[in-house]
Amino acid sequence: MAVSQWNDFIEQTEKRMGAVRKGIPDAARGFSQLAQAAIAPGVLDSKTKELIALAIGITARCDGCLAYHARAAAKYGANREEILETIAVAVYMGGGPSMIYGAEALEAFDQLGATAKAAE
Repeated sequence: MAVSQWNDFIEQTEKRMGAVRKGIPDAARGFSQLAQAAIAPGVLDSKTKELIALAIGITARCDGCLAYHARAAAKYGANREEILETIAVAVYMGGGPSMIYGAEALEAFDQLGATAKAAE
């Protein structure tokens, strides 16, 4: 799926995820706790962890992952050059499909990064 409006995509996804969270509150709460713990700064900072998550989203070809992790990478201070290097690693690991999803990730970052910076 090629997303053209990443902010709209996140909004739609949030609505859908709200229904899932309501239907499986314990599992959703557990997933949220897992996500918070995984991204919390440790030996690796949160930005680096979000760049890793973005690379995995690219190789897994997950539009939602691209949206959420591109936005979060911007929130934690990632710049466009760091996103491009992340895409390069994902392409190395995932081949041609990762090249296509890398382009999607860059567009997501370009759109959502501006939104994340405006929210600060």
